[in-house]
Formats: sequence, C-alpha cells, structure tokens
Amino acid sequence: MSGPGGTPCVCYWHLWVDDQGVSHQQRCELTAFELKGVGPADPQWNDRQPRSEATTVFTVQPVGWVGEWHENPAPQWIVPLSGRWWVEAMDGTRVEMGPGEISFGEDQGCTRDAQGRQGHKSGTIGDAPAVLMTVQLHIPPVRRPGHFR
Repeated sequence: MSGPGGTPCVCYWHLWVDDQGVSHQQRCELTAFELKGVGPADPQWNDRQPRSEATTVFTVQPVGWVGEWHENPAPQWIVPLSGRWWVEAMDGTRVEMGPGEISFGEDQGCTRDAQGRQGHKSGTIGDAPAVLMTVQLHIPPVRRPGHFR
C-alpha cells in the first residue's frame, strides 16, 4: 500500500470498454497523494480527484441477487460497505470484492456480443446482502483503464 518514498498507493478495479465495445477489468492504483493538513488537523495523505457534479446512491443487493448483463448507469466509484459481491466483464474476467475494496465502473457504450453480453454481470456472494455506496460522476467515459491517479 506504499509507493515510492512512502507515498500511499490505493488499489482499485477499473471496469472499462475498449475500442471494439468489449468490457474488461484491470487492477489500477491511485498514486497522486499529497501530505497536507486540513485546517488545524495534522497532515494526512490526500489524492484529490478532479471536481465534478456527482450523485451518491446507496444500494442493498439481497442474498442471491444477480444483475444480468447491463452497463453502469454512469461512470461511478463503487465501495462495498458490508457483504461481498462479484463483477464479471465481457472478456470473462470475474472479480470478487468485499468491504474496503474499490471499483470504478465505466462500461458505458459496450457492443452486445454474439452471446448477448453487454457491459457486465454482477451478484452477491454468501449469506448476507451486499451493501454498496456508489458515487456516480456526471462525466463522459474515458475508455482507458487507470486514468485516475
């Protein structure tokens, strides 16, 4: 979790779309941290992202829930608060996540393939609901993995 010189490094999964309209998942890192105080508080590491309008949505996926093939409604950060869930991209990459893991869903504009897959499929794992917090950014998708630093 540390980069060069002790600078923090926070990993996240990025669900993105290539030029052929196929979704993929790639492990990426937030690395643009700056040691700075907030008001009179001691310095802390901050990785400030570009300012944009956003909508926060909390969701509870019931035990056994499966979201068939769909695209994220907007480029969005997804943070599991409790429970576990999985996300499968069109390329077959399946990632399982739990509390404290971060995902960025940016699979808008996928092309439906011959198997009827478009975007991603997701669902809950285990015997507890998955409680997620999403922060939907009102920006166009970039279509390049790891563009957040």
